[in-house]
Amino acid sequence: MLVDLLAEATGAPDAVALVSDDEQWTYAELDLVVSERADTLRGEGVQRGRIVPVTMDATASAVIELLALWRASVTPAPFNSRLTEPERDAAELALVGGGCEAQAVLWTSGTAGRPRGVAISYQALAASSRAAQERLDLGPEDVWLASLSPGHVGGLALITRSLLLGGRLVAVGPVDAGRTSELIDGTNLPAGTDAPVTHISVVPTQLLRLLDVRSGSPPPESFRCALVGGARAPMRLVQSALEAGWPLGLTYGLTEATSQAATAPPALTIRKPGTVGRSLDGVDLRIEDDNEILVRGATLAMGYVGGGAEDIVDIEGWHHTGDLGHFDDDGDLWVTGRRSDRIVTGGVTVDATEVEEAVRSFDSVADACVVGLPDAEWGERVAACVVPAETGLDLDDLSAFLRECLSGPKLPRVFHVAEALPRNANGKVDRSAVRDMVGGAHRRPS
Repeated sequence: MLVDLLAEATGAPDAVALVSDDEQWTYAELDLVVSERADTLRGEGVQRGRIVPVTMDATASAVIELLALWRASVTPAPFNSRLTEPERDAAELALVGGGCEAQAVLWTSGTAGRPRGVAISYQALAASSRAAQERLDLGPEDVWLASLSPGHVGGLALITRSLLLGGRLVAVGPVDAGRTSELIDGTNLPAGTDAPVTHISVVPTQLLRLLDVRSGSPPPESFRCALVGGARAPMRLVQSALEAGWPLGLTYGLTEATSQAATAPPALTIRKPGTVGRSLDGVDLRIEDDNEILVRGATLAMGYVGGGAEDIVDIEGWHHTGDLGHFDDDGDLWVTGRRSDRIVTGGVTVDATEVEEAVRSFDSVADACVVGLPDAEWGERVAACVVPAETGLDLDDLSAFLRECLSGPKLPRVFHVAEALPRNANGKVDRSAVRDMVGGAHRRPS
């Protein structure tokens, strides 16, 4: 059932709900402007119960549009503005003419398998907000930065979480690391506000850029949490952030689970860097014999557009994520990679994530992605796309270093040096593009 989300918000009428660069709205004022926009949408012929594709960035106007679509009883399908034209065309074609009772439809990035629209209910969004509130000790005093597009499940979830919990959302459009740093410090704030940002949701690449901009300086005491998800955070990045005094919440989630499934709050991240903690309240996690992570519970999506609930879960209600991991003795989850990232070379199974961690640990490497390439003799051969650090990179030195820490089958047989790793609209590494890049490389270790 579609819900007018703003009507469920817990903020006091005179409390600030939304901030742009040149305007801010209390909850009462936001209610009025959303009603006006909803009336306009109805006048423009928006049909109740339909899926409405809309491109959105992390702006206040996008937040108002999202809330107005809900008030007009339609299901928004927010698209990240970074989608390419063919990606958007494919998404709109899949959704055209569709009707849906979901609160929102999010288009999966397609990092594994066929991209699809994921139908998310209000109940799942509300359950996710309540569970995050408990795990991260959230409340109405929090000031969240809209740091991800609403087309990303993390971006949608932070909007609904902030409003449902009565917090304040700063939405000033796509922000770079420099502006994010200023908002956290309480400098260069939007006109009319004096509250620095206390919480951000970021993918690892955003965190890396933020640390670079700040050159190792810690955030102020007012800053409470950088929630890192969307992709597995490299251990060196986590350690660098902790050493610089940043409170990190490491989270594991997916679109089908309405963002977070497990989250380690900052105190746990300090004690056990790298774990994503235990499952959130209302969420169950299980590890299969092949180490695949399964998830079920209150935050699961309704299904895929054009299908039903049976397309997203098995007969016992478990969603098979394709991600790999294990629980430690305390019951905390460690995510180790994706099943599709496994490479089988000469009959030996190689975990691409393990090799990537080894490559990244070399001082002259800024980033890396490891993939398997078809090989007539070995089935697959291990290949690495590496981004050099500013000091430069000698591949012979890197190869010698890897021979000291990896067994023979895990050693990359092909290297490709790139200025940056290709990423999709949600900031995740596009492994298909990496495979194409590395497939044309001829640099083999000596």
